Amino acid sequence: MENPLIDVEGAARALRQFAEDRDWQQFHSPKNLVMALAGEVGELTEIFQWMTEADSHNAASMPKTAGAVRDELADVALYLIRLADVLGVDLNAAVAAKLTSNAAKYPIEVSRGVNTKYDQLPKS
Repeated sequence: MENPLIDVEGAARALRQFAEDRDWQQFHSPKNLVMALAGEVGELTEIFQWMTEADSHNAASMPKTAGAVRDELADVALYLIRLADVLGVDLNAAVAAKLTSNAAKYPIEVSRGVNTKYDQLPKS
């Protein structure tokens, strides 16, 4: 793809090297990485759990939560990138394909401004 939507090759290489340097490849099965990813998403969720809607919009800039939000987002991204690398999934291609699929499921003319699931939208 000429202009990638996401470019994770550098991060994937760095994570691969990080795991190799520590002999952690043996622990990086897809199952274990998915479980670690879910755990990190849970930690990110915990930050937002009792926030108001307004506070949630400012979580990355509020002194009390900004560092934790950045750290947990990084953890989620790193585990996701590592999982894709271990599975041999091209994240850029997967994201591009999913955006195309979502555009077909959610045509602008019937989905603009509504939060209805695609299978409940009127046919365009």
